[in-house]
Amino acid sequence: MHKKIIDWKDVAESYLDKSVSLAILILLFAFIVSPKIEVKPFTRVIRIIETIDIPPEIREKIKPPEETIKPVVEIVVEDDLEGDEDEDIEVIETIEKTTLDPYEDIQTKVLGKTSKFVVYEDAPIPMKQPKPEYPQFARNAGIEGEVWLEVEVFTDGSVGAIEVKKSLMSGPGGLDEAAIKAVKKWEFSPAKSGGKPVACWVTFPVRFSLTD
Repeated sequence: MHKKIIDWKDVAESYLDKSVSLAILILLFAFIVSPKIEVKPFTRVIRIIETIDIPPEIREKIKPPEETIKPVVEIVVEDDLEGDEDEDIEVIETIEKTTLDPYEDIQTKVLGKTSKFVVYEDAPIPMKQPKPEYPQFARNAGIEGEVWLEVEVFTDGSVGAIEVKKSLMSGPGGLDEAAIKAVKKWEFSPAKSGGKPVACWVTFPVRFSLTD
């Protein structure tokens, strides 16, 4: 019976090709997967600062700024002011007195500031009522009905703030907007309490009808 002798060098040589191939594959994989590193050349900037030596002749000509002298003002306060208290001050009136309150119209014509619980005997009556412009798309769609508005009426009969209480078609160009635009041009005979005009709120409908 013959014994087969195996040399370790032969075994190593048999794995050499496989090891080299595996090493090459690993290097290729690492090269593909690893991020690319861009190496930029370093630029060196050298700044040269030149110094100029001023000759002594020019230095003597350059004089430092002279100090300005601040004036001293003496303030005298007189303590004896008792005699001025008894002097009469003459008041010159150039504007005649009036019984009108200059703030009355301003206070009553601030939009939306009129109280909604004003008591009055005579309700405001519309004297000028321009009709609202019927939007053509709403007319073509056959939309009609009433827009209920709560309107602020000032003491001069003009219209202030307007609130929509019952909408018919909201949004830009809708029937609500058309009703508000029309009522803003209305003029009223103001409400009266004790015979005097008062600002108040009034609620009424603006009707849109296809037959009008």
